[in-house]
Amino acid sequence: MNTTRHYGRKADTALRMWVKLARAFTTLNHLSAADIRSYGVTPAQFAVLEALGHLGPMSLGELARKMLISCGNTTVIVDNLEKDGFLERTQHPDDRRVKVVQLTPKGRKFFLEIFPQHAAAMSEFVAVLGEQDQERLGALLKKLGLALTERSSHHTSNERNTV
Repeated sequence: MNTTRHYGRKADTALRMWVKLARAFTTLNHLSAADIRSYGVTPAQFAVLEALGHLGPMSLGELARKMLISCGNTTVIVDNLEKDGFLERTQHPDDRRVKVVQLTPKGRKFFLEIFPQHAAAMSEFVAVLGEQDQERLGALLKKLGLALTERSSHHTSNERNTV
């Protein structure tokens, strides 16, 4: 017995797309996290190593914004990576209130070892889609993400104006 409710063609199409996107993300995220844990770090630690490995030294605030997490969570992650000898904090040259986080030589070596392996694993996970399909999906997701971000910021500014 089919108990699926219908909400109109456009809404039904959007809902089916959302379910497929959510399921694909959940599965890919699970596979990615398992791969990352196989290197002996958490996904959050890996994200910090990846950001610093690709973008270079940055303040804790910049790092938190890049990772889309709070400064408090970033500090805990950085503390643990610093204890393991992967990161170091230094004073910002122009602002003594700001600490800059960067990879140590050990952290850089670790990043350069594990990131290519993780990239290969990710490539394998999505290989069911050819390169053109991956590029097309990436472009579509970017289009969706930018539109939703714009809508969200517009919605948030409207809420502030009505309060």
